[in-house]
Amino acid sequence: MSVSERGGAAAEPDQPSGDDRLRRWRLVLGGAAEESLGGLSGAESAMDTALAALYDGGGQGGQRSRSAGLGASAPQVARWLGDIREYFPSTVVQIMQSDAIDRLNLTSLLLEPEMLSAVEPDVHLVGTLLSLGQVMPDKTKDIARQVVRQVVDELERRIANKTKAAVTGALNRATRINRPRHADIDWRRTIHANLKHYQPDYRTVVPERLIGYGRRTTAVQRDVILCVDQSGSMAASVVYSGVFAAVLASMRSLRTSLVVFDTAVVDLTDQLHDPVEVLFGTQLGGGTDINRAIAYCQELVTRPRDSIFVLISDLYEGGIRAEMLRRVAALVDSGVQVVVLLALSDEGAPAYDHDNAAALAALGVPAFACTPDAFPDLMAAAIERRDLRAFAAQQST
Repeated sequence: MSVSERGGAAAEPDQPSGDDRLRRWRLVLGGAAEESLGGLSGAESAMDTALAALYDGGGQGGQRSRSAGLGASAPQVARWLGDIREYFPSTVVQIMQSDAIDRLNLTSLLLEPEMLSAVEPDVHLVGTLLSLGQVMPDKTKDIARQVVRQVVDELERRIANKTKAAVTGALNRATRINRPRHADIDWRRTIHANLKHYQPDYRTVVPERLIGYGRRTTAVQRDVILCVDQSGSMAASVVYSGVFAAVLASMRSLRTSLVVFDTAVVDLTDQLHDPVEVLFGTQLGGGTDINRAIAYCQELVTRPRDSIFVLISDLYEGGIRAEMLRRVAALVDSGVQVVVLLALSDEGAPAYDHDNAAALAALGVPAFACTPDAFPDLMAAAIERRDLRAFAAQQST
């Protein structure tokens, strides 16, 4: 294994000193460093054994320095899962679980209820479970739903308030009017906008432009269409998109649609009341036909100037590329605010089709990755019809 792989799991944020530093380097470097750095005992020895089982033996690819490993034994894996939850914080546990699934081919074991009950729920685990949805036995599905529900509830707690606040604020700003009634004048912003018209002789501002608040309304002010690529590489983005769509759908001022696609197109809008149902309505994997998905979404646009179309995809098009670009151009020309996200996750931009991204940029539609924490601000910018190129540049730094 590489030092970075084992180090990513073993490192902790505080700064050790003296013997503690040596012991931590020993954990990072593994048994090969025992002669020069010394052995371990107690809990540190158990931590080293757990790390060795994953990173120093039994994995796929690369040379290993030990013969340890998790093998294909469910009881052994269950014990290992218990050990890492005892000795490492949850953030490290999630990394090690994800590595175990990828490196040791443990995916099939997640179909066992006992195994699924032992894991630490996180977004990547949910993505793996969704990819197994078609082969998951009935005895496992209830536990899988509980795991997904736990992750979804945590994500909603994390993003719901910020999303609603950002969207509501943007809608309020977007509805300000420039010919308000006297009672609707926003005096602070009116004065600020007219400071250049200050009359020193009269010691006052003569407002050339009045800025007012829009009248409160319960009407739908924006239509939001989320169009999500459900190919296997987009698993985390699918999870976050489903939760965000459910949050946006709970806001009366928005009409939110959620469309997922591979080579087929599925409209999940009627399930947005329950994001868990939304996620189990997806089918990760398969090909990609972006053109077909956009064609469907075009039919959902009834008020172009009040519509926001968010395409979340790595842009690897298996359909008709020229037609896909033509459809995006038509949406832009009609007044739709078009947003293209290469990913909606914490991992940054995945591998993506650079030619298609460049072609979209030429249409005035930058394609960039967005973290879940930044997505509410992105929606606010889109609602206010700001130039998203500056937002994209900020996300790329």
